Amino acid sequence: MASFRQNPPAVCLLSGGLDSSTCLAIARRDGFTCYALSFDYGQRHRIELEAARRVAASLGAERHLVIHTGLDAFGGSALTADIPVPKGRDAAEMAGAIPVTYVPARNTIFLSFALAWAEVLGAADIFIGVNALDYSGSPDCRPEFIEAYERLANLAIAAGVEGRTCIRIHTPLLRLSKAEIVRLAHSLGLPFGLTHSCYDPDPIGRPCGRCDSCILRRKGFEEAGIEDR
Repeated sequence: MASFRQNPPAVCLLSGGLDSSTCLAIARRDGFTCYALSFDYGQRHRIELEAARRVAASLGAERHLVIHTGLDAFGGSALTADIPVPKGRDAAEMAGAIPVTYVPARNTIFLSFALAWAEVLGAADIFIGVNALDYSGSPDCRPEFIEAYERLANLAIAAGVEGRTCIRIHTPLLRLSKAEIVRLAHSLGLPFGLTHSCYDPDPIGRPCGRCDSCILRRKGFEEAGIEDR
C-alpha cells in the first residue's frame, strides 16, 4: 500500500465533463490528494479524454490514469454503437424514459476500477459526479444505486472486510441543479473552457448544441447567469 504524509488520497472519476471536473475541484478543495481516473471505453469520440487530461493537469491531480475497457464490444448505446444520438429534446422527453445514450452498467464498471485503485492506494474515498436532478434518466446516477454500491464496496475488498478502512463514495453534486453546479464550479475556479460535455461533437471537437448533454449544460449556464468559457 502507498503511504501518505499529508492529505489523504481520493480516487476521482473524471470524464472531462462539467460535473466530473467540478467533483475533482471539490475533492481538491476538501484537502484530498486526487487520483483522477478516466476510461477509454470505446466511446464514439476521444475528445472527452483530451478534456479529462487538460482538467486533471489544471487542477493538479497527483496522477491521471486512463483505463482501456471496450464497452463498445457490447454496444447497446448511442455512445458506443452506430445508433443516432437524440437531438432537440425538451425536458419532458428527457425525463420520460432511460435514454439511448445510457451505456449499460457503465458506472458500475467504472466504480469497480475506482474501488480497486482505492484499495491499492490505501484510500477510503471515491468521488463521482452523478446527479439525480439533471441526469437525463440514467439509472446508475440515482442515489439508490450509490447507496447500494457503497455497501457492496465495503464487502468486496480485503481492507473493508478486515476493518482497515470504510469506503465512502462521495456524490457532492447528487441533488444539485445544473445551475447550482455551474455556480459551485465557478466559485472553485474551474476553467470551463477545458471541459467537454457534448455526446456528438464534430470532427474537430465542437459541440453539436442539440444533444441532451449540450441542452442541459446550456440551460445550467443560462440559469446561473455565468458565461460558458
